[in-house]
Amino acid sequence: MIKLILSSLPLFLTSFFALAQTGGQSSYDFLNLNANARIAAMGGNLISVKDDDLNLFSQNPAALNPSMNNQLVLNYVPYFSKVNYGYAAFAKNFDSIPGTFALGVHYVNYGTFTRADETGQVLGEFSAGEFALNIGYAHQFGKDSIFSVGGNLKTIISSMESYSSWGVGLDLAGMYQSKKGFTASVVLKNIGAQFQSYTRGNPEALPFEIQVGISQQFAHLPFKISIIAHNLQKPNLRYEDPNNQAPTIDPLTGEEIKEKKYIGDNIMRHFIFGGEFAPGKRKIFSLRIGYNYMRRQELKVDTRPGTMGFSWGIGLKISKFRFSYARAAYHLAGASNHISISTNISDFHSKEKPAPNE
Repeated sequence: MIKLILSSLPLFLTSFFALAQTGGQSSYDFLNLNANARIAAMGGNLISVKDDDLNLFSQNPAALNPSMNNQLVLNYVPYFSKVNYGYAAFAKNFDSIPGTFALGVHYVNYGTFTRADETGQVLGEFSAGEFALNIGYAHQFGKDSIFSVGGNLKTIISSMESYSSWGVGLDLAGMYQSKKGFTASVVLKNIGAQFQSYTRGNPEALPFEIQVGISQQFAHLPFKISIIAHNLQKPNLRYEDPNNQAPTIDPLTGEEIKEKKYIGDNIMRHFIFGGEFAPGKRKIFSLRIGYNYMRRQELKVDTRPGTMGFSWGIGLKISKFRFSYARAAYHLAGASNHISISTNISDFHSKEKPAPNE
């Protein structure tokens, strides 16, 4: 796996020059849809946490570790307008190979649409969907395995009516975890290229992104806080409508209007904040909350901002299963509901009873 990743790097890096982009300026943006309830509840990104939750692999391949061995996770989101998407993954350790491997599938189903010609005559129906097959690997090293590196190789397939496309992406990550509950990570997401475009001769970029995250578990309080900086490859995340440009000359005085600076706003658009309250060593119950500043600024209605950009969720462990639910407010039109379930296959194996003493 490591040799495959290293040998693929030159190919992927050639696409860097066209990748300083955000949503709406690249293909396969469904890769940025997060299906997991825990991650959604904490703002939609959680690259800075490392524990035994395999769902973290979808955000940060370096989070893979031996405690995830034989874990199976299933996630589902009934999205807006009958769109639905989900994510499933399984992790495995091998005695003969150091490190942890994972296999994941990410899909989105856009539903069924009416096919019509230019005159409005109905000709039937068509469907649209996309999915990505992920193969991940992570290795722990250093004293007490405080450092880890990982990679996630993705084969991406998209089908829109009679148009189809496929490409390959790669996530690379590094992570540091201290004994005092501090974690820091760096993730390069969606390095890659589109090998078959929807229309010949018109290749599109992948949604490349640089992310940095930190997390701190408090020593005497069962609470963890996370701060994520995203889209660091693009300093300015503000969108300026070319059809709605502000006047540069005051019509009354004829004086030049100084351009308004949005330094603070632009800095904050890069940050996502999350917190998780999980009392007890077994963490049977957990409460989560998050705030995504950029989501709030882009999707709120000025007259009724409400809770746009905020998210919350709960987690519950029952017997051999973990259940999670999250609700993230996007717009006055509605919010997304995330449902997740995970279990460890090893927990279902019957343990041999010790032989009675003779």
